[in-house]
Amino acid sequence: MILIVGGAGYIGSHINKELNKQGFETLIMDNLVSGHEWAVKWGKFVKADLGNIEEIRKVFSENKIEAVMDFAGYIEVGESVKDPQKYYKNNVGNTLNLLEVMIEFGVKKFIFSSTAATFGSPIYTPIDEKHSQSPINPYGWTKLMVEKILADYDKAYDLRSIKLRYFNASGADVEAEVGEAHDPESHLIPLVLDAVLGKREDIKIFGTDYETKDGTCIRDYIHVTDLAEAHILALKYLLDGGESDDFNLGNGLGFSVREVIDAVKKVTGKDFKVVETERRPGDPAVLVASSEKIRNKLHWEPKFTDIDKIVETAWVWHQKKP
Repeated sequence: MILIVGGAGYIGSHINKELNKQGFETLIMDNLVSGHEWAVKWGKFVKADLGNIEEIRKVFSENKIEAVMDFAGYIEVGESVKDPQKYYKNNVGNTLNLLEVMIEFGVKKFIFSSTAATFGSPIYTPIDEKHSQSPINPYGWTKLMVEKILADYDKAYDLRSIKLRYFNASGADVEAEVGEAHDPESHLIPLVLDAVLGKREDIKIFGTDYETKDGTCIRDYIHVTDLAEAHILALKYLLDGGESDDFNLGNGLGFSVREVIDAVKKVTGKDFKVVETERRPGDPAVLVASSEKIRNKLHWEPKFTDIDKIVETAWVWHQKKP
């Protein structure tokens, strides 16, 4: 059985679906603070909180768990700056609770949801795994701290882990059974789709004077189903006796804010108000991943490399989401 912590959230729910499609038995543990019980459509669900170590022990004592995937981190960069304590307590402290119980029960395989935010402002792009890690916000630091903890736990307790650093997770399940539903929403594609549906008055472009092809920021958008497939390949690698490792996950392609907005207009056939405003502090001009390492080592190959296709899956979901 594979334990998916935070499996009622955006990425966890997609991974749950793909794992079940491939014949894995799953157990979803979530406190439903930001996850949704309606998103748990496969496997067994238990409501529990990583902040309560006895609740974690109960989950492990009642189930035969072979490996753990962790998606229980808070993810909002801005919020992490305003309330770092919340992020350090959950993303670091609660992860330590989970790891402690894993060691107690002899579960030694861990897939960790990390982030491109561990790299900070890029020195070069595309960003590979050798790029220096120097976060510029508490969110990035919490994820980097756990990466360092996992390296120490590997040496001390033989706990094998794969750290997967996402760039911009996007899109939705092609069958629209699950999708993106953050509250509040901060990701560009669903925000633009809200503008299409009239749920927002406009969409803002923060900065039009970057040294990019159209003056707006460029980001690497990776489809959530491609992301899920990378996690499953990493899991199989550990189950087959693989050593701890880390991988960057992105398309290796960059799309600008304007290109995303244009893709939404094209896919939906609708126009909406776009407001150009000043840059936000700390936004690098270009954030694009090199995923050459995971392609070579785990033979991962993203299927959604076209921004129109990514937006199309998000749009189908966005019109029906609860």
